Amino acid sequence: MAGFDPPHHATSKPLKASTTALVSSKKGTVFFLALILCLCSVSYLFALWQHGGSPTTITTTASASSKVISLSCIPNLNTTITETLDFSTHHVADSNGDDSLLPHVKTYPPCNVKYSEYTPCEDQRRSLKFERDMLIYRERHCPEKRELLKCRVPAPYGYKNPFPWPKSRDYAWFANVPHKELTVEKAGQNWIRYQGKRFRFPGGGTMFPNGADAYIDDLGKLINLQDGSIRTAIDTGCGVASWGAYLLSRNILTMSLAPRDTHEAQVQFALERGVPALLGVIASKRLPYPSRAFDMAHCSRCLIPWDKYDGVYLIEVDRVLRPGGYWILSGPPIRWRKYWKGWERTKDDLNDEQTRIERVARSLCWKKLVEKDDIAIWQKPINHFNCKLNGKYNQNPPFCLPQDPDKAWYTNLDACLTRLPQVSNDEETAGGELPKWPERLNAIPPRITKGTVNGITAETFKQDSQVWKRRLSYYKTVNNQLGQHGRYRNILDMNAYLGGFAAALIDDPVWVMNVVPVEAKLNTLGVVYERGLIGTYQSWCEAMSTYPRTYDFIHAASVLSLYEDRCEMEDILLEMDRILRPEGSVIFRDDVERLLKIKKITDGLNWDSQIVDHEDGALIREKLLFAVKTYWTAPASDATGSTTS
Repeated sequence: MAGFDPPHHATSKPLKASTTALVSSKKGTVFFLALILCLCSVSYLFALWQHGGSPTTITTTASASSKVISLSCIPNLNTTITETLDFSTHHVADSNGDDSLLPHVKTYPPCNVKYSEYTPCEDQRRSLKFERDMLIYRERHCPEKRELLKCRVPAPYGYKNPFPWPKSRDYAWFANVPHKELTVEKAGQNWIRYQGKRFRFPGGGTMFPNGADAYIDDLGKLINLQDGSIRTAIDTGCGVASWGAYLLSRNILTMSLAPRDTHEAQVQFALERGVPALLGVIASKRLPYPSRAFDMAHCSRCLIPWDKYDGVYLIEVDRVLRPGGYWILSGPPIRWRKYWKGWERTKDDLNDEQTRIERVARSLCWKKLVEKDDIAIWQKPINHFNCKLNGKYNQNPPFCLPQDPDKAWYTNLDACLTRLPQVSNDEETAGGELPKWPERLNAIPPRITKGTVNGITAETFKQDSQVWKRRLSYYKTVNNQLGQHGRYRNILDMNAYLGGFAAALIDDPVWVMNVVPVEAKLNTLGVVYERGLIGTYQSWCEAMSTYPRTYDFIHAASVLSLYEDRCEMEDILLEMDRILRPEGSVIFRDDVERLLKIKKITDGLNWDSQIVDHEDGALIREKLLFAVKTYWTAPASDATGSTTS
């Protein structure tokens, strides 16, 4: 039959053809192969010229050995990585951290052991240069460029990886935070106990000696903590963060906040317990959070003078509270009639303080819901429709002049009320009503539906969520311990955008500090909070307000690209080394050439690392650098590494 081609079999003989046709076919084949060879050669030479005259291979140098992963021309969608990093914990590296590196890599020596708890922007010696009024000396005061350390902050001798969650809520190793001061100072309040080589946290606090769990149960009788309407909270003056620790079992995520002060290492204890916390204080600057961020704010004998400075501290709480949110106060001056003698203050003094606090709260249009035993609770209005706008309340404090209510990086406090978004009636929630948790996580945030984040649409949000689910799945194929229960607890996302990475991890026993860099094109931290996640503003040209060894895992997507020509890559990576635990892991996402520069520095930090292809294949210029900080500590004796001042 015309046009019929017999079926082909691997063992069948070719059909007979005329000699002319066969010769013609061979000539065509040779010509076609020659053309392909020519084009490949031109492409290769062009690529060679683009990359500086030599073929690109990506080499990982750690200690004396090297691993090479070549990136093929043709993408392999089912990539398997034959050379993998060891993400396990071992604690077997030499204690001095001076493993030899190849000579072309700049090395970073260990810092003096006196820097083992160094917090650059909350340095106690530097703070003494600043005024005491409004606790300004407790705020962030970062070192000048010439003062930056160029060495690796050591872990204390004997450092161990923290207990896995949830055991870490109740226990921490003494070697990791070698401070017994609070066990003596707060002995009668059940904050912390020292038992052998570890601390135990009974869950007590100054105003809840029977334990945070019982205290939270008492709160739950006054406001609903179970229906998902309260998801994000802030605890000012958090102690060792027992309130936040026990709220986690109720699906409430708390930002525990306290300064580095005479209560030695309170925030460090919180972080060792696996509880979200930051160093910070309400003083002369706004807290580093967007407006309308928290569903609930808490102060349990936090010693903040709420009635002073024209009520500016309560005004700041009002800014960060979501419409309809709650402010809880326990401790002085609440229930002063019972406790005034123990507080060593007069009845008149305490009564006057409470009267002033009540006056400030009324001026903010807050409603006092209840005062029962040691607890008083106020509620912020859901809008300003029936408050300031119709003259029902006095105009002191006045509304702030038009400004960005989410601007909160070194932004001065003002004694003016942050205006809530406009509403059309007194029953509408300003800024948009939020679904209850857990629906809130994946619902389109009101800031997006109302178009207040430029260029971000509902479709953008949905796509971003799907992208990060896929990326996290790929991450777990490279670092199989990312999906293992208990390996990681405290996670930092250095460039969180819409919080998609944290959202993808929601079913894992971890918490994520979502950082929106102040230099980012879009301020999206409000969106992160509307999803029921937590985070902070940060410039990575400065140190973070946290202790060394805070995080088990750091995610850095395009961070170094963002800071190119803004500050030194070396300083950002040294800060990452400071806040990463020994044997902690990092994932960088960036352009391949930038990753090569990053890797050269991380080699000098004595991290093990390797670069792998993008999840979409080898032809994508963005690659991934997986790294593990090696285990090392200060030496057992008082001998130190490099002396750095």
